[in-house]
Amino acid sequence: MADQLDAMDRNILAELQRDASQSLDEIAKKTGSSKTPVWNRIKKMRSRGVIKQDTVVLDAEKLGLEACFFVLIRTSEHEADWQDKFLQTLQARPEVMEAHRLAGDIDYILKVRVANARAYDEFYQALISEVRIFNVTALLSMEEIKSTTALPL
Repeated sequence: MADQLDAMDRNILAELQRDASQSLDEIAKKTGSSKTPVWNRIKKMRSRGVIKQDTVVLDAEKLGLEACFFVLIRTSEHEADWQDKFLQTLQARPEVMEAHRLAGDIDYILKVRVANARAYDEFYQALISEVRIFNVTALLSMEEIKSTTALPL
């Protein structure tokens, strides 16, 4: 699919990643096109799944979610039933910002946003009460150095 995107598509995507609230006129002007072709390209990229959703990026700390934990999970369970239950549990937890299944010694890594250490402990207790986990290591982020939702185009 990436090879089907031309330079104009990538320029439009870069503008949308920078600020999706821009008008079509603004995007067209910045990409050297006009409104209708820009709209048609955006519509096509949405239908192909290149553009998944439009959203707003919020400031977690200003909303009281000052603690970011990276949670490393090792499990001795690898059956489909356990994985289904684990994934359902993660999906139901709004504190889980990201979840990745890994290759190597650690099975999963979660990015968890909570107000403080007590809130993390509540999350942890709820998690282990719902699904059996062999080992959990939580790493507190002391400082966010870089965070972006923009993909390199």
